[in-house]
Formats: sequence, structure tokens, C-alpha cells
Amino acid sequence: MNTTNNLPADILPVGLRDLRQVVRVERECFLSDAWPWIDILSVLVFPGIIRWKAVVADQVVGFAAAEVRGGVGWITTIGVVPAYRRRGIARALLAACEDRLSTPRIRLCVRRSNHGAQILYQQRAYRQVDIWPRYYRGGEDAIVMEKSR
Repeated sequence: MNTTNNLPADILPVGLRDLRQVVRVERECFLSDAWPWIDILSVLVFPGIIRWKAVVADQVVGFAAAEVRGGVGWITTIGVVPAYRRRGIARALLAACEDRLSTPRIRLCVRRSNHGAQILYQQRAYRQVDIWPRYYRGGEDAIVMEKSR
């Protein structure tokens, strides 16, 4: 599913066979905040979790996952490796997750310092609803953003 005509990646369902590449993407994107491989394994196999990958030339270059908690959709992770950023891939992964969530509200967390991601989310109608102090390693706050539809 290529969500735009000029998107350089295909947005496809991700599964257990992609574990190694998704772990690599997670580490490249989030460095010290990267999920351990066991958490990624869980995301890839647990039922009810929405999960997508962005693929270029048979390589996973992006990954996103979402789930419903307490009647609210949560984008639990979204990342694109640095070499493929600013090409619309994160936007396509986000849209793919949103399309599969049937909740009237969708939330996500973003580092206070990640201005690029915040701009993307604002463009997709997310607004700040909370701050979780010292959420990330190193003590950085998380901005909680929400989209109503």
C-alpha cells in the first residue's frame, strides 16, 4: 500500500519475519530510548496491535505501531531511519495507523526536543493535552498530543 504517488516507500503490514530489521530501525531511530527486542517481539505477535512497516528495496526503513487502551487509540511508536526522513514516510505510517484505529481520540507521546515530529503531528490535527515529566531516559519530558475525530 503506497499511500501517495510519490512516496519512496511501500507501507505494508509487518510481522515476525521482520523482527531483526524492526529492531535495527528502532535502535537507529531512538538510540537509548529504543525498545528492547523482546518488547518489539511482543508488538509483532500480540493480537489487537496495529503495525506497519515502510519498505524501500526490500529494507525496512520505518516502523509504526498502535493500539487501543481504555477506549483511546495510542500510537505507541513511529520511527523512520535518518537517511529516509523528510520524505513523507512518517506521515504515511501515521496515517496507516490512524486509518485502522476506530476510536474517536488518538494520542501519542513525543520528546519535548523533537520539534520536527511535533510539527508533523500538528499538521495532522494533534494538539498538546499533557506533559509527562522526565518520561524519557536522560530526564526529558514527553509531550502528550491528541487528535479528535
